[in-house]
Amino acid sequence: MKTLGYYNGKCDELDKMTIPFNDRVCFFGDGVYDAAPARNYNIFAIDEHIDRFFNSAAILDIKIPMSKAELKELLEKLVLKLDSGDQFVYWQCTRGTGIRNHKYTEGSGNLWVMLKEGGLDDGLTPIKCISLEDKRFEYCNCKTLNLLPSVLYAERAEKAGCAESILYRHDGRVTECAHSNCHILKDGKLITAPTDEFILPGIARAHLIRMCKKLGIAVSESHYYIDDLRNADEILVTSSSNVCLRVRELDGEEVGGKAPELFELLRSRLYEEIIGATELRHLKTA
Repeated sequence: MKTLGYYNGKCDELDKMTIPFNDRVCFFGDGVYDAAPARNYNIFAIDEHIDRFFNSAAILDIKIPMSKAELKELLEKLVLKLDSGDQFVYWQCTRGTGIRNHKYTEGSGNLWVMLKEGGLDDGLTPIKCISLEDKRFEYCNCKTLNLLPSVLYAERAEKAGCAESILYRHDGRVTECAHSNCHILKDGKLITAPTDEFILPGIARAHLIRMCKKLGIAVSESHYYIDDLRNADEILVTSSSNVCLRVRELDGEEVGGKAPELFELLRSRLYEEIIGATELRHLKTA
């Protein structure tokens, strides 16, 4: 199989899957999701992603219809069904099914899984970004399906010939990107926004922080602002599929490039970590 969809126990190719009209996702985007890369049929940091998934659901009072252990077992079985072991693994839980009503009925949600072939960005090619005011609501720490602002920010970046939009609040405080976390290197130190309601606690962000501490690089989880961003030694963008990218242009102006050795140390060690953690352990079964 090239792709796979799963909905409450039913599996097929993505273009053959259907869902009930009254799934609350259709009317309200009412659900949470998570995603991770797989290599050699091994899902990287799967326990961390599942923990975050359950935390997002708890914030929004969504009941996932299986335990963490059961979900892990399901995902690890599903990835074996694709022809390629290098995949983008996505799963979500919507609140449930029922006639459209803002008030919801108690009960378990609907579990979806989507698998498609995909690879990792090694971070060797720097990217261009634009900066935009962050007008999202205050549930950014939860991976909800309400992604319209991120969709619009991503489209703005695409039309500007850029890979990402870096977002800032009305006071100039930098939060994150449309679909990534953002960090800066300054004077040999990593500065990253604290995990509050305005940013997602990224799994790649957590691995970056741990790697810095492992290498003896100071870390400050503190607010920084758009001027700090423009004057940073390096601007870093991280996500599950983009392990560690460097920004070379922001709003049409050259940025960063002042700490290439430190960036390369972090990039290479993070990439080695994910490669080492996903060495072939599973054998493809028919």
